[in-house]
Amino acid sequence: MRRRDFMTLVGGAATAWPLAAHAQQAQRTRSVGVLIGFAETDLDVKSWFAAFRGALAKLGWTEGSNFQIELRWASDDLNRMKAFAKELVDLRPDAILSVTTPVTNALVRETQTIPIVIVSVADPIASGFVANVGRPGGNVTGFALYEPSMGGKWLEMLKRIAPGVTRVALLFNPTTSVPIKFYMASIQGAASSFTVQASAAPVHAQDEIEGVIAALAANPGAGIIAMPDLFNTINRDVIIAWTAHYRIPAIYFFRSFADSGGLISYGPDFAEQYPRAAGYIDRILKGEKPGDLPIQMPVKVPLIINLRTANALGLDVPLGLLNAADEIIE
Repeated sequence: MRRRDFMTLVGGAATAWPLAAHAQQAQRTRSVGVLIGFAETDLDVKSWFAAFRGALAKLGWTEGSNFQIELRWASDDLNRMKAFAKELVDLRPDAILSVTTPVTNALVRETQTIPIVIVSVADPIASGFVANVGRPGGNVTGFALYEPSMGGKWLEMLKRIAPGVTRVALLFNPTTSVPIKFYMASIQGAASSFTVQASAAPVHAQDEIEGVIAALAANPGAGIIAMPDLFNTINRDVIIAWTAHYRIPAIYFFRSFADSGGLISYGPDFAEQYPRAAGYIDRILKGEKPGDLPIQMPVKVPLIINLRTANALGLDVPLGLLNAADEIIE
């Protein structure tokens, strides 16, 4: 072989090697961890997660081909959340989808480097996950559910649908909820406007729910705001049953409560966050940094009124509120 031909061959191989290495890196299977705070039996959450999977597929991510999902269901168990968070982080996935506030709490304690995309999280600033929604800067980004002014809107709508309410209890579990002070300024402002007394009603376990609601019912004029909280979501059927039993009007933070018999719900459409989260996962897998992706707020905030429950409570829903509703359950 002539020297010129040999050098051409070597030079061509040298050029091909980095190209082949780059192609191999681009084609490597990516891993996405998913930690969900709900139980696998929750049909709503299963449908939301299916939408997440479907959105990833539309973006070109095929499970078993160019990416895989490591999925864990924590079932409202804080110990399981901590254990699964460590387990997923030890697997070193390329990104993690974090579902609910306490799940995100567990994950951020385990890693400050693996990108985390959040959904079903009330407020990432109040929970200490990010310092700035426009440019998070760290390893956490995603989709928030509420802003502080929502508290005042819940009280206002409860008063409009149940004018006889003079005392409002804020039902929440301190271990799974966003700090209640996040909403208090707007709630107290609305309470002053409507001459309503607002107070916290902490609940730590399912078997405490009836006692708290029964104590409220002991005096007339009671109403309940079920605060955004994984505990309240998991126990929504129990809460709805006891508010019906003791005939206390209550407002809830998303539509599944109204669908299950709750009086009224006003809050974001949880389902729409999951396909949007798939878009963020896609961008991260393609090289963008989570700290450069802004925290996004809900696109839809539907108002749902359960007219059957209103009638059972003897409430005459104002026409203005009925006209404002996105959906009326009759």
